[in-house]
Amino acid sequence: MEGSKTVLIVGLGLIGGSVAMALRGFEDYRVVGTDRSEQTRAFAREHGVCDAVAEDADSVLPEADVVIFAMNPRGIAAQLRHYRDCFKPGAVVTDVGGIKTSIMESASCLPETVDFIGCHPMAGKETSGIEHADGALFHRAHFIITPRPESIREHIDLLWRMGQHMGFRDIVVTTPEEHDKIIAYTSQLMHILAVATCDDEDLFTCKGFEGGSFRDCTRVAALDVPLWTELFSMNAPALCESIRKLEQNLHAYREVLESGDTERLREKLAYSADRKRKMNLE
Repeated sequence: MEGSKTVLIVGLGLIGGSVAMALRGFEDYRVVGTDRSEQTRAFAREHGVCDAVAEDADSVLPEADVVIFAMNPRGIAAQLRHYRDCFKPGAVVTDVGGIKTSIMESASCLPETVDFIGCHPMAGKETSGIEHADGALFHRAHFIITPRPESIREHIDLLWRMGQHMGFRDIVVTTPEEHDKIIAYTSQLMHILAVATCDDEDLFTCKGFEGGSFRDCTRVAALDVPLWTELFSMNAPALCESIRKLEQNLHAYREVLESGDTERLREKLAYSADRKRKMNLE
């Protein structure tokens, strides 16, 4: 497929590869992917992950209308600094990082002719690598867009349409600070809870006793360690605040259990269950 415009995806791992697959056929854009790994590039060519695969980003950047950086957060920041003077004037540059404030700060190095708008496709797997990429990965997931104050409406709308084409259930526009605060609670805290549960000394003695709730709770504990080390450390203040609140809530449940007050326990359980049901309805 030869489109009149070009979207370049730099980094063809699980998310970058899935973005490439999901974006194929979007309007009049040609989807070009590249990765520093020769093996990854070969896989992308052989399996038709992109419309075209480039040996490096340098050869495509000057003509790319949209550039998507798809790697770990610190890698995204480094790539922005490295390629700051290589973008096509008027290009939209974005990323798929799970942390937004620090990446948006890194994007301040870009020239005024480039419009950087942060993005976060909230989807993933416990496995990594292009061989696990899936064009349907984003179906029914959330897509978060964090523009800069000076971002052009036309460019925000373009990313919105891309999100729709990739199959996201809903698309949210917010600030990077609000994104990081909420993600600390809805995503990172859940991963902390999963890994902390797996730190229990009795983990391996429960084999054969795991119910669906245990499997659901601990599923994300088999995480990508380098990636989540970056995500946790780069959002530490917001994540620590979420952990403190969870500790307080757990302590409240332990106290009522130790007291033997079953009526108070019932009230607490009803309160929590009602809040979850209300959220499901909204």
